[in-house]
Amino acid sequence: MTTIPEMLRETGAQPVGLLSRVLPPGLYAGRARILLLRSSIASRNVWLAIVSGFFEPLFFLVAMGQGLGSLIGTVSDPAGQQLSYAAFIAPGLLAASAMNGAVYDATFGFFLKLKYAKVYDAVLATPLGPVDIALGEIGWALIRGGLYAVGFLMVMLGAGLVFSPWALLALPAALFVGFAFASIGLAATTFMRSWQDFDLVQLAVLPMFLFSATFFPLSVYPAAVQWLVQAFPLYHAVTLMRGLTTGVVDWSMIGHVAYFVVMAVVGIVVATRRLRTLLLH
Repeated sequence: MTTIPEMLRETGAQPVGLLSRVLPPGLYAGRARILLLRSSIASRNVWLAIVSGFFEPLFFLVAMGQGLGSLIGTVSDPAGQQLSYAAFIAPGLLAASAMNGAVYDATFGFFLKLKYAKVYDAVLATPLGPVDIALGEIGWALIRGGLYAVGFLMVMLGAGLVFSPWALLALPAALFVGFAFASIGLAATTFMRSWQDFDLVQLAVLPMFLFSATFFPLSVYPAAVQWLVQAFPLYHAVTLMRGLTTGVVDWSMIGHVAYFVVMAVVGIVVATRRLRTLLLH
């Protein structure tokens, strides 16, 4: 009977190469940077479409902050101090910017590569596994969301809409928010069967954008609606950003961060398991 060492000598294969085919690919996480590199190269010709996502929150800030803000006047911040309407909505738009940049790349872009381009079938022919795919795609979506957040935060600084040194933490907070949304977006996309299913993405994202205390204080809603709003992920992101940019920082921030920790872990675990099911069976 031919032994494994004899098989290796006959075929010239290396033990590591053999083990990478025998053991579950999910155990070979650690090469997600290869997917990041691939995404950056593939996006060179569509950079304008990527950059254009930055302008959406900027348009909202100008239209709502200056237009509607001239009618509203001032709004109370979490500590009760009066802010201009533009200063009130800017942190919410920062959170929404991080969410949109991460979600759309982790859903539409990922679905195209998964169902039509069959990119990941080719990826799994290499030493990379489902964990690498999940982390690599989440990482790329995070980079996109982070770029939007950096640009919008610079606009806020230039417009005088930042009032506290705590705002230095707004950027890492935005990146973490983007990571959590990208994880959930990737996991949700693995259950989608066609482009029509993406109507559900809009059905989830648009109400969050409108009702997560982005444009109005939570207190304007009835008590029953307030409970629903507080369950939205974007509400926690908006509250976190608003507290950091206005200097209203307390222990409740830990609860908001913990929300996104759970969200990110659940997203990564579900996405990885679904990718194993879809690509390896």
